[in-house]
Amino acid sequence: MFLLQVAAQTPVAQEAPIQEALRESVSTAAGGSLLADTFLQAGPVVKMVLLVLVMLSVACWGIILYKYLVLRRAQENGQEFSDLFSKASSLMEVYHASKNIKPSPLLEVFEAGYRELSRLLASSSAPPQQGADPSVASLKMGGVGNVDRAMQKAKSRSNTHLERYLTFLATTGSTAPFIGLFGTVWGIMNAFRSIGATGSANLATVAPGIAEALIATAVGLFAAIPAVVAYNFFIHRVRVVTKDMENFSTDLINAIERHLRKTP
Repeated sequence: MFLLQVAAQTPVAQEAPIQEALRESVSTAAGGSLLADTFLQAGPVVKMVLLVLVMLSVACWGIILYKYLVLRRAQENGQEFSDLFSKASSLMEVYHASKNIKPSPLLEVFEAGYRELSRLLASSSAPPQQGADPSVASLKMGGVGNVDRAMQKAKSRSNTHLERYLTFLATTGSTAPFIGLFGTVWGIMNAFRSIGATGSANLATVAPGIAEALIATAVGLFAAIPAVVAYNFFIHRVRVVTKDMENFSTDLINAIERHLRKTP
């Protein structure tokens, strides 16, 4: 009888620790995330490091969304203007029709070149040859170079706008891992300090400092990796738009020179 009673009580005794462990795990999961708990228990230096990294990450994601929309609009609107330019029969027609389409880098380059061309044609005072237009003669004497320089300035302004805030992504991508590494070193220092204060190297002593170190490293990488990937992606997109502007300005200069060759 005694053996049967012991056998009947043994499973209950074994189940009690298991049930207690399950209750503790459920309460831990319901109590909050590991990151939040570690942040609340971290020291002031590690908290500052984590706050800086989180702010950098939030700023980077905002820039990523903004630059994606800007570059997508630049390419879509540029394609719309390119279609308009290829179908038009004259530059004046393109200039007036462009008022009804959305702005784009290609449109800015065209408007800068067209305005400079219009000023040259309007202000030309060169003596005309027999049967020749004085404004055309002025263009043949070097006015095309002025048009090209005006478009170069417009390309420079567009590039500056397209590359805005990309430096922040590059800076975050290069510095965030080191900021996280600083938090890592500080967390390990806290772990060794706890060992020295308690004289014990058990898990309960070193766990808080090691947790701070690992969280700082993880948050640093979380801020740096998307910034580096987005920077490389956007730089490629900017180069594509810049190449389109260069090709368009070359085509426009060629069209003006072909017109001048046909003009007496």
